[in-house]
Amino acid sequence: MFTVFLQKFLDLDILLYQSDFISYLESQKVSREPKNLYEPIEYILQLGGKRIRPMLTLIAADVFSNDYQRALPAALAVEVFHNFTLVHDDIMDDAPLRRGKETVHEKWNINTGILSGDAMLILAYQYFENYESTVFQKLAKLFSKTALEVCDGQQLDVDFETRNDVTIDEYIKMITLKTSVLVAAALKMGAIVAKADEEQAQHLYDYGLNLGIAFQLQDDYLDTFGDSKSFGKQVGGDIIENKKTFLYLKALELANNTDKENLLRLYNEKQKNNTEKIATVSNIFKENNIPQETHKLIEYYTNKSFESLEHLTITSKQKEGLRVFGKNLMSRKV
Repeated sequence: MFTVFLQKFLDLDILLYQSDFISYLESQKVSREPKNLYEPIEYILQLGGKRIRPMLTLIAADVFSNDYQRALPAALAVEVFHNFTLVHDDIMDDAPLRRGKETVHEKWNINTGILSGDAMLILAYQYFENYESTVFQKLAKLFSKTALEVCDGQQLDVDFETRNDVTIDEYIKMITLKTSVLVAAALKMGAIVAKADEEQAQHLYDYGLNLGIAFQLQDDYLDTFGDSKSFGKQVGGDIIENKKTFLYLKALELANNTDKENLLRLYNEKQKNNTEKIATVSNIFKENNIPQETHKLIEYYTNKSFESLEHLTITSKQKEGLRVFGKNLMSRKV
């Protein structure tokens, strides 16, 4: 879906990016002992996914240098780190599915998931060793900052589960840290590899930061209203885990007293029947127009991201392609 849309508007060969990235990923297979440490890493990386973050790294490198292949190690570092966070997130959320397949801790065990995830974080850093010292230093500094921010966001997400006073602003801050900083960093890493000036790299970072917020809001929407087969994850997982998403927080703001009381009760009690809980909460969301409110906020942050494109010294065709990419994120089903 993303490939078709981008190819129509970007003066870039997205299919070639994807093909070269997959080939590079395959060439970097970690086939060494102990197998129980490295097989789970290969498993999660081969599950696929949208590969949005590494593609953004390659796009950024190409628009600033016309040499995207030089950014392949950085793109793989981003992908490995992203998947490391997924392995650990799935353990913390007790999630049974990832991309329609068993999660690492379900297929192996929790201890394996923790240790393999730790190894992935170190592997991600090692890919930066492919670059000269100046570029390596910039990449490592951005990566360290981003990795810590992702941890900050994850902890806030956990903290929110036991709080009843979370605000929408706090939630936006949390998803900015947990999700969108990595989208932004993926773009800036491509710019760093291409040796773009700092101001241009920062504009691209800002584009990614707001786009990442829109991306996570769409993920939250799909978690409740998506199709499990196309979404690749358990639908209703956020409701089961009592996640204080925008949908929940906006419902508390707009709902009548009865619906508010039901939401608070459902999110503060252990439910024997999660199917019933998901259905009840989903109906409250629908009755209070929460899907429409969510789409409005997705559109706001997507349009906000477009403002940063005006400051980029790239072709108008490339800018339009990045706009289409953002619009496509708003309407995705996976």
